[in-house]
Amino acid sequence: MMIVNPPRKNTFRTLAVSALSLAALVLFSAGCGDSGASVGSEPVAAADTATTAPTTTAPTTTDAPQGSASQGSEPQASTSQAATPGSTPVATDRSEASTGDDPVLPVTVTDETGAEVTVNSVKRIIPLDGDVAEVVFALGLGDNVVATDLSATYPPEADALPEIGYQRALSAETVAAFAPTVLLATDTAGPPGALDDLRRLGYPLIILPNDAAPTGAGQKIRAVAAALGVPQRGALLADALDAAIDEAAAGPREPEDRPRVVALYVRGTSAQLVLGESFNTRWLIDAAGGVDISESMGIDDSAPISAEAILAAAPDVILVPRAGLESVGGVEGLVEIGGLGQTPAGLNRQVLAYDDQLLLGNGPRTAQLLAALRDDLASVTPATADPIKP
Repeated sequence: MMIVNPPRKNTFRTLAVSALSLAALVLFSAGCGDSGASVGSEPVAAADTATTAPTTTAPTTTDAPQGSASQGSEPQASTSQAATPGSTPVATDRSEASTGDDPVLPVTVTDETGAEVTVNSVKRIIPLDGDVAEVVFALGLGDNVVATDLSATYPPEADALPEIGYQRALSAETVAAFAPTVLLATDTAGPPGALDDLRRLGYPLIILPNDAAPTGAGQKIRAVAAALGVPQRGALLADALDAAIDEAAAGPREPEDRPRVVALYVRGTSAQLVLGESFNTRWLIDAAGGVDISESMGIDDSAPISAEAILAAAPDVILVPRAGLESVGGVEGLVEIGGLGQTPAGLNRQVLAYDDQLLLGNGPRTAQLLAALRDDLASVTPATADPIKP
C-alpha cells in the first residue's frame, strides 16, 4: 500500500491536470489572465522516505482540526449556523457585470450569518483561513492578498506572506495592523470576540459557506468571487471544478469490495480524533469508493479514538493529514495509538496521508485529491492486502 506524503512545505511538483489548471484555462478563456498560483502538488509515494517535521509550529489551538468540514467546527461541537445561511453570498449591486480583469465594485453580499456586507475595495485582502486564501489566488487576485493565517500553506505565494496568527485564535489588533479592505472567513475563524472587534472597527468581514459536501468547494468559490466583485470568474472556476469532481468519483463497487476507511485527526498526544460526517473526509471516502467507518460508529462531528470501537469497526485503511502523521512519528508511531495496530489497516500498514490543507480544506484542488484517493483505494482488497515489508 502506498503512503501518500506530498513534499514538505513550500515545495510543489506540477500536475498536468488539476483543478487549478482548469482554473487557469477558464480564466484565460474569459479574458481574466493567469491566476498567478502554481499548480497543485501530486501526492507521491513516500514509504521509503524519511518524515520531516512541519516547518511552522502553530499555537496550541491547532490541536483542533484545521481544515474545512463544516470542517471549521470544534471537535464534538455543533456545526449549525447562527443565522439563516444562504448557499452563496447574494450580490445585490453591480458585480454581475464583471466580465473583465477588474473587479466591479462596490458590491453588497449577504453572508452565512445573514449579515449584509458592502465591499468597496479589494486592494488589501486578508483571508482568515488557508482554503479561502487558495480560492482567492485561484481567482487571480493573489497579488491583492496582504497577509494569511498559519493554515495557508498553498499556493507557495500565500504561504510566503506575513502571518496574522492561527485562524481559531485571531487577534483583532494583529489583523487590523495590515489595514485590510476586506476580510474573508468561514465558520473556522475565531474567537467570536475578535471577529466582533473587527466588525466594530469597520472592516468588511464576510463569513463564507463551508459545506462538507461534493458541491462545497464550488459554493465557496462562487461566494468568494461574489464578495470580491468577480462573479463570472468564480462561476467559470466553480463549474470546471464541479465537473472535475464528478469525473474523478469512483464508479459503482459492490459493498464487499469497498475498503473500510477511518479518517483521523492527530496532533501528537494532545489530539487523537476520529473524524465524522461534518468533515470533508466523509464524502471524499464515499466518492472515492470506500466506506467511512465513522458512520457505523455514530460519529457526526469527531470523537476521541477508542480502541474498542476501532477494533470492532476493523478499518482496512487509515486516512490522516500529513502533519498529523509526522507529529506521531510516522506510520510506526500511528499504529501504536489505541487499537489501530491490531486492525487490518494497522497490521498491513495501509495508511494514506495527504497535505492538511488539501485533505481538510475543500478548495480548488479537491478534484485532484479525490482522483488520488480513488486510485489508492482501488488497489485495496478489504482485509486481504499484504503488509508492507520494511
